[in-house]
Amino acid sequence: MPRGMFKSRTFRRIFKKVPGGATVLRYFRRKPSVAHCGRCGAELQGIPRANPKDMAKLSKTERRPERPFGGVLCSKCLRDIVKYEAREESDKESMD
Repeated sequence: MPRGMFKSRTFRRIFKKVPGGATVLRYFRRKPSVAHCGRCGAELQGIPRANPKDMAKLSKTERRPERPFGGVLCSKCLRDIVKYEAREESDKESMD
């Protein structure tokens, strides 16, 4: 019978075999949902689905891509923004 805190499905229930041969229930925290792009909502690549405790153990470059807006925007949206800013900059120069 699970303890009170484990009765809800907040924790995943995994059956594990222990060295004695018995099968016991182990409780693990569920993984968080996948990170999404702030602009288009697409799933972000290169960001692990890990609990905060496990994320703290990773190095900074393992937590998110090492590019501008890494971990916030997908590469496609970032490319669009960079192109847009470059075009605006060239328009300003042509007007001067």
